Amino acid sequence: MPAAMAEPMGAGVIRMREVDVLIVGLGPGGASAAAVAAEAGLRVLGVERNRRIGEPVQCAEFIPTPMGRYARDEQVLRQRITGMKTTLPSESVEVSEFPGLMVDRAAFDRAIAGRARTAGAELLEGTRLERLQAEGHIAHVRRGDEETAVRYRVLVAADGPHSRTAEQLGLPALRTVQTRQYTVPLRQPYFDTDIWLTDEFPGGYGWLFPKGELANVGMGADKRFERNLKEPLERLHALLVERALVGSEILARTGGAIPVGGLRECLVVGDVLFVGDAAGLTHPITGAGISAAVVSGERAGQAAAERLLEDDEDAFAEFEEDVRDQFEVTLQRAVERRNFLDTCWRTDKARQDGPMRRGWIAFDEYFAA
Repeated sequence: MPAAMAEPMGAGVIRMREVDVLIVGLGPGGASAAAVAAEAGLRVLGVERNRRIGEPVQCAEFIPTPMGRYARDEQVLRQRITGMKTTLPSESVEVSEFPGLMVDRAAFDRAIAGRARTAGAELLEGTRLERLQAEGHIAHVRRGDEETAVRYRVLVAADGPHSRTAEQLGLPALRTVQTRQYTVPLRQPYFDTDIWLTDEFPGGYGWLFPKGELANVGMGADKRFERNLKEPLERLHALLVERALVGSEILARTGGAIPVGGLRECLVVGDVLFVGDAAGLTHPITGAGISAAVVSGERAGQAAAERLLEDDEDAFAEFEEDVRDQFEVTLQRAVERRNFLDTCWRTDKARQDGPMRRGWIAFDEYFAA
């Protein structure tokens, strides 16, 4: 795509370019949008602020079985999960079916990005959104010392829970909780994910997800109730070491914010479409968001193609309607359960099994009216 010199700004020179679709953020949502839009024949530019797509990994790396078609590459799939063991405050354990796949999340994201590049999308790593002039359809992005003004027709915001795009549009910040995770050696074959519901992890839960010869051990918590995430996680890790399930060595550390407030009020603002975490599509109880990111990203790419190639004036409204139809009821129930649990943390209720059963997806009480 040709670039033209624009007028100087400060010590540097701003370059100008034009694209049909600009994608901000190249996680699974943004990369999926880029792939579908490029496959339709649109000029697509995707920018990712991190130096490499998929890194750092900030999730437990579990995907539901229907997402298996995105994990066919041997570099992506790590192992299968068959069940879930949920430990309640009384230390009773509930065993339930929970089929899914553990993936190498970085490889997963890069596989989708590879599909987008094959289709002709240009994807730039280490490139961040500086500012947005939405009325003029111009986004200023920076890569190193070089600033580029990108004139776009459609922008897909896939830039996570602290979306820079949303901030530039003046939209409210999403409610989030914080997570912290260790990757450790797994000392025996294991095919379940383990969950701990306890007041040690208020506003979240503790987890173990096995991943071949490794395991992800982590926790989430609402900092209104618990600001120190390190000590509870270290206690959980020590417990698993004592049980000879994992090793004591910490091979990697990660963490991040998870949106837990449900969908944004609007998923479409002018010619900007929000997908994945930036749209608030992450499940407010489990924190799961990969599947919703891929689905919403692909749908956004399709909507961009329908608007720009078919002149379909209803394409964006139908995008929002489709995403809401698929996810809103589930997310709203989860928000309601989270609000209920918020009244329990740091009280006697959080030390009882009943309220925890009502607030977790493995139990029938979660789905009761």
